[in-house]
Amino acid sequence: MTRFILTRIASAIPTLILVSIAVFGLLRFIPGDPAALMLGDLAKPGQVEAMRVQMGLDKPVVAQYLIWIGNVLTGDFGRSISTGQDVLPLMLNAFSVSATIVLVGVFIAALIAVPAGMLAAWRQNSLGDVGVIAVATILLSIPSFWLGLMLLLAFGLHLGWLPVIGYVPFSQGFWPALVYIVLPVTTLVLSEAGPIARMARASTIEVARLEYITHARAKGLSESAVMWRHAFKNAFAPTLTLIGFVLGSLLGGIAVIETVFTLPGLGRLLVDAIYARDYPVVQGTMLFVAAIYVVVNLVVDLLYPFLDPRVAA
Repeated sequence: MTRFILTRIASAIPTLILVSIAVFGLLRFIPGDPAALMLGDLAKPGQVEAMRVQMGLDKPVVAQYLIWIGNVLTGDFGRSISTGQDVLPLMLNAFSVSATIVLVGVFIAALIAVPAGMLAAWRQNSLGDVGVIAVATILLSIPSFWLGLMLLLAFGLHLGWLPVIGYVPFSQGFWPALVYIVLPVTTLVLSEAGPIARMARASTIEVARLEYITHARAKGLSESAVMWRHAFKNAFAPTLTLIGFVLGSLLGGIAVIETVFTLPGLGRLLVDAIYARDYPVVQGTMLFVAAIYVVVNLVVDLLYPFLDPRVAA
């Protein structure tokens, strides 16, 4: 077990290094000079050159990368060109919004979709199974931005039950914050429940055909005992991988949903920074997003031995 955990952690480190190099290198192909952009159109050439020296842009690219990654390791992601604020607090504030929406949404989606998919598989080709497949396929076919807009139109504008735009942090009160996240979370639940249910169904069907399931039934165990005691762990493992993939992707920024509901999350921060050519924010946010994705998938890998001890053998 210890060797398995250390191997997975060690494999994540090169991934993060390669991602940091890719992020740093790709931004060098974006047109425009960060120093000139920071000083504005009225800046003189001498001022721009002095700013370039101050920002370290006069050094070789390799030296620039080493300085930047060294600062990142100490928590210094630079300062925003647009606002002059430190990038790290900006990212953490935006991430708290994204994390609130994503964690609640994915948890509810998994809580609904995993049992639904497994029960549908256990009663394969029944009316319930067909119903789960139909609903999951419909949800998969609906774009999240359109779904969000329809929910806004129905519950925000026509019925007036929920606010249309804005966000209130939970630090300002539970109920005021809750009403602002109902629609984004609902959109996320409906968008992600479909693929999770289909994966849970497919993995359960595969497990249900294995010999040990037949043996458990031959011993006289009830169907519920066979399913939850013997099939659940193995069937849930591939579904957990998908949930981890979804969670990592969404924690990196649900830009579409955040834009529809005007949420100040990580995805919207990145999109706004790209439009403003705010290089420090873009660079820091992209690395932060990649780190989130790697960490979430690392956690999923580390959970596998608890579902199937043979993985760590």
